[in-house]
Amino acid sequence: MNATHLHLMLNHLPVLGTAFGLGLLLFSLWRKSTELKKAALGVFVIVALAAVPVYLTGEPAEDGVESLPGVSKSIMEQHEEAAGAAFTGVVVLGVAALGGMILFRGGRALPVWFSVSSLVAALIVSGLMAWVANLGGQIRHSEIRAGNSPPAATGEKHN
Repeated sequence: MNATHLHLMLNHLPVLGTAFGLGLLLFSLWRKSTELKKAALGVFVIVALAAVPVYLTGEPAEDGVESLPGVSKSIMEQHEEAAGAAFTGVVVLGVAALGGMILFRGGRALPVWFSVSSLVAALIVSGLMAWVANLGGQIRHSEIRAGNSPPAATGEKHN
């Protein structure tokens, strides 16, 4: 297993984990459940930790695929820049979530301002993660790049 393989295996964790944490936080606000809010914060901490190896394997993964046919170097650079922003965002979210878990431990309820701030941050980070994932997919998959359409069907069957 090399850095590219590891990067491709792990990159789904921060993307899907942030979305899961966001969904859990929304559900906890709807249910008015302090326990679920704290569980969502725990998800954000875990996601931030999972983002570290994904981010650190990005550069070696780039080195491993940049010479392959069909790889877009310009999209790879856009992906790298977006990943920096998303990584910063997820780390800030994770540190804030850890701080909230420590400050409001035990039976203490999370203040509304903290819950709303966490929700806004999670929405932003989820958007950044989706943007990074989309750009990452476009590096090798020209069929999802803007302006490209799938080849027209010719009616021929290939065996």
